[in-house]
Amino acid sequence: MPPSLTSFTDDARIALDNLTDRASGLVNPTVRLGVTGLSRSGKTVFISSLVHNLLHGGRLPLFEPVQSGRVSAVRLEEQPDDAVPRFQYEDHIRALVKDRVWPDSTRAISELRITLDYQSASGWNRFFSPGRLSIDIVDYPGEWLLDLPLLAKDYRTFSEETIALASHGVRAELSHHWLSLTGGTDINAQADEMLARDLASSFADYLKACKSDERSLSTLPPGRFLLPGDLDGSPALTFAPLALPPEGRPEKGSLWAMMERRYEAYKSVVVKPFFREHFARLDRQIVLVDALQAINRGPEAMQDLERALTEVLACFRPGTSSWLSSLLGRRIDRVLVAATKADHLHHESHDRLDALTRRLVDRAIQRIGMAGAGIDVMALASVRATREATVKRDGHELPVIVGTPMEGETIAGERFDGSKKTAIFPGDLPADPERLFERIEAGDDVRLPDVNVVRFRPPELEETGGGIKLSVPHIRLDRAMQFLFGDRLA
Repeated sequence: MPPSLTSFTDDARIALDNLTDRASGLVNPTVRLGVTGLSRSGKTVFISSLVHNLLHGGRLPLFEPVQSGRVSAVRLEEQPDDAVPRFQYEDHIRALVKDRVWPDSTRAISELRITLDYQSASGWNRFFSPGRLSIDIVDYPGEWLLDLPLLAKDYRTFSEETIALASHGVRAELSHHWLSLTGGTDINAQADEMLARDLASSFADYLKACKSDERSLSTLPPGRFLLPGDLDGSPALTFAPLALPPEGRPEKGSLWAMMERRYEAYKSVVVKPFFREHFARLDRQIVLVDALQAINRGPEAMQDLERALTEVLACFRPGTSSWLSSLLGRRIDRVLVAATKADHLHHESHDRLDALTRRLVDRAIQRIGMAGAGIDVMALASVRATREATVKRDGHELPVIVGTPMEGETIAGERFDGSKKTAIFPGDLPADPERLFERIEAGDDVRLPDVNVVRFRPPELEETGGGIKLSVPHIRLDRAMQFLFGDRLA
């Protein structure tokens, strides 16, 4: 985030926080890992599976420190920030392993520290390093990340961009009531609390409709309109974009002036504290996306996901820093964008999901004129809920996935009860994502491939002779670990 987006006071507090973190890191080396995602992408599941696999000796062949036997112990420890809620790992893993239900999604920030004792691969490092690394996992909603670009926008720009976006495609249908209410509002009229509340409520309903499973749109700031928490009903959340005034500035005490003041309050009360106290202190970041859901919802959802990724990546400053600059202002030197739910596809399509997501990220990087150094992309499944098989149909072998659909899921007219397994053909992704995006951008009538996005229950884990559950199965979670913090265990 460019320094101009923060005040001198903000910068001073960020520098102080970073100095404190670095001083602590001299005694206990630490990586602060940010975990976020866009709308139901599985942040809670990712963290729970990562921690469970580290604690229980999961199969991690691509995580070199474990594969080479250099990690001697792994344990959970008290987190360093007493004012941040703890990520309730035990509750979430119980839901996954014992109850076989997916844990609740992230609605606020939380934190968890996991510490690894290891032997460095370098004899020189073994002499000077304590052989211990703490990973402070900071879990926060993707909606909060999408708020950061608001720091660079005044109320006029925010209103103009939001109304323009809401006026096209499927958003025009979803925003009809709000835009009608906004269009009939006199922005120069005396500020009215009830009208402000009606506008804010209608605007929030529009954002919620965009986020629904039926639409699966991703660009939805301001994020706290979707996750208000204890700010629900406050003036900082009682505003909405307004049609731009024809000329000059609206009068003092007008509805426009009220909305503008509250928008600025939102940035001061909500966005800046998150940036200063949490985001600016991160070392590494993973952004989870549900690309399969966007594909299922069509070209407009795909374009919206790309727009959201453009906004997200513009928030980061990937790259390395000098020792002094890292003390005064950290740089997130590695960002991983991961397409989740790879287990909903046959392994033959995993590389295609990877390539499609990589193309989305590459286009986002090009749009913001950013270097791709420090950014990686992969498809993964934090928890593998299916297994692969083949079935014969009309003399041909067809690759399928087998799992237990969630209670209430309906496939080919059959409603499942949450206990019966079934096999489905998951569909194929396009082999050439470049050609697909060219056709979407050209406005062609593009029919995206049908992908069966079925909600499966978490897998039933086998037990060892001692009655201990085995580690949570996954796809490429070890590869994600290696990229995000494997180098810090070298």
